[in-house]
Amino acid sequence: MATKERNRKVQTTVRLPRTLYEQAKGVVEDRNSEIDSFNDFLVAAITAYLKMLKRRRIDAAFCGVAEDTDYQKEALLISEQFAGSDWEALEIAEKDNSRG
Repeated sequence: MATKERNRKVQTTVRLPRTLYEQAKGVVEDRNSEIDSFNDFLVAAITAYLKMLKRRRIDAAFCGVAEDTDYQKEALLISEQFAGSDWEALEIAEKDNSRG
């Protein structure tokens, strides 16, 4: 039942600047385009924009880590603890790559 609810469509009206509409319509009408309809174009564009916004929020959250001295100390400690195994893994990978 949850899948059915998630896939439910909502009809809405959108007002676009004419030039933006014409550009989008041109993409839809292009025979080489993978977009089949104007609706599909809008869904793809909104989806891509929402993913970009989510990525920006995640990136902004990680910006605070750069100034967190406790986190920096912990990261350095972990890095030092794994330095030996990191080198070992690198050596193994280089051997595997040289074999072909």
